[in-house]
Amino acid sequence: MFRLYFLTNAEKIVFYNQRDQSPEMFFLFLALALQIVFYSIGVALVLKKYKAIYEENYTNPRSSVFKWLLQIAAIFFVLYYLCIIKNALRYVNYDSLWIWTNVILQFMVLVITCWFVLKALNHPDLFRGIDSKLQLAKDILPKQINNVGEKEHQNEVISDQIATLKLYMTEKEPFLDPSLTIQELSNQINIPVRDLSVLINHHIDQHFFDFVNEYRIQKAMNILKDQSKSQLTVLEILYEVGFNSKSSFNTSFKKYTNLTPTAFRNAS
Repeated sequence: MFRLYFLTNAEKIVFYNQRDQSPEMFFLFLALALQIVFYSIGVALVLKKYKAIYEENYTNPRSSVFKWLLQIAAIFFVLYYLCIIKNALRYVNYDSLWIWTNVILQFMVLVITCWFVLKALNHPDLFRGIDSKLQLAKDILPKQINNVGEKEHQNEVISDQIATLKLYMTEKEPFLDPSLTIQELSNQINIPVRDLSVLINHHIDQHFFDFVNEYRIQKAMNILKDQSKSQLTVLEILYEVGFNSKSSFNTSFKKYTNLTPTAFRNAS
């Protein structure tokens, strides 16, 4: 113990490194590594479900939120896997490399912490996620009806609801609200949100995201073809029809027309 007190920092690290090479520590590190692998797979599945729920219930991009979650998950898992590599270096004769790996990891943790704090201060909206109680449409589909009469009645109800929904979208234009959600549309049209979700995502076979944006793009196309509104810029038009992101507008517009808004206006 007295000798350990007088060791240099590098010698102390080597001393503890050698001490931690016991079989018990090896199996502990192995268990932690496996836990991180399973945890990263779980996070990937949750992010995939988050994206699907967003598309079924929201319209204007919170794609920035998804990208933020993806970034922070990727960064933390890079750190975790570097820690696994660092722990593996305990069992090889590269003590100086193990020391430098520790230094690099500590520096990376400092940089990432600063980045996280700055991101949180500049973009507080990134921490407003989606409603955790929302479910995917496939998870709330009604049970299959075998009775022919009841099935025909159900089909009639569904057809009436689809007609009512499309008429409302055309006449009232709720899609002009850039923050429109399926819950808000449900309140406006008096169809329970669960039924509306199944109606759009299953029976119409579109995500709510695409369903609403299709109406926005159609209105944008009408404006772009209108000679009396030729003075409006593309930026003004995208805000007028309910988008709040130029990149999202251009992506959606090209998806439905295979043209950019400017090219479509010139062709018209």
